[in-house]
Amino acid sequence: MSVTLDMSQTPLREVNATLQAAAKAQSNEPHVIVNARGSHAMAVGLDGPLHVTVKGSTGYYCAGMNKEATVTVEGSAGPGVAENMMSGVVTIEGDASQYAGATGHGGLLNIKGNASSRCGISMKGIDIVVHGNIGHMSAFMAQKGNLVVLGDAGDALGDSLYEARLFVRGSVKSLGADCIEKEMRPEHVEVLKELLERAGADAKPEEFKRYGSARKLYNFNIDHAGEY
Repeated sequence: MSVTLDMSQTPLREVNATLQAAAKAQSNEPHVIVNARGSHAMAVGLDGPLHVTVKGSTGYYCAGMNKEATVTVEGSAGPGVAENMMSGVVTIEGDASQYAGATGHGGLLNIKGNASSRCGISMKGIDIVVHGNIGHMSAFMAQKGNLVVLGDAGDALGDSLYEARLFVRGSVKSLGADCIEKEMRPEHVEVLKELLERAGADAKPEEFKRYGSARKLYNFNIDHAGEY
């Protein structure tokens, strides 16, 4: 039996306190948030197995710092969704605004629509699957993890990239500094296949190109001074 939290009657602070207590108790019971009305910082700091469904769209920083919980937004999400996510699954049925999944350390962020600019900025181990397109400067300084894009990517993809892997099925407007197209080896096909299956994405690994770091900016080199 699910627990319904009505934000037309219950303030955000109380909603989050209820969710955090349930997650900490590892109740693993479904919680449904209705009348979300685009509220900010919803379902943040969950630290345990819990299923949360938001009926509607959310404002900025939804599901930030998520750990173990499964959060589904039946709408779109504002800036910073799943920022600093550690584990669990966050699903956005609509579109996500800028810097989705920023600094994420783990877990899966599954965006069924499009993502705006700076998607996956400074990602540190998170897996992000975007079923639509992503905006400019996505995966900027991305250190670890996988960014999968079924649509197109905007300008400066992977600028100043470290060791994150970027898979794009559509076109890339331009690559950022030190980001290059790389060979799609069998181990990458396997990783991508698993991620596509987990995200319920209708695509084949063979349709994607892989992008990664050229590793020229790891240490200062006067020959590359213009790229810093």
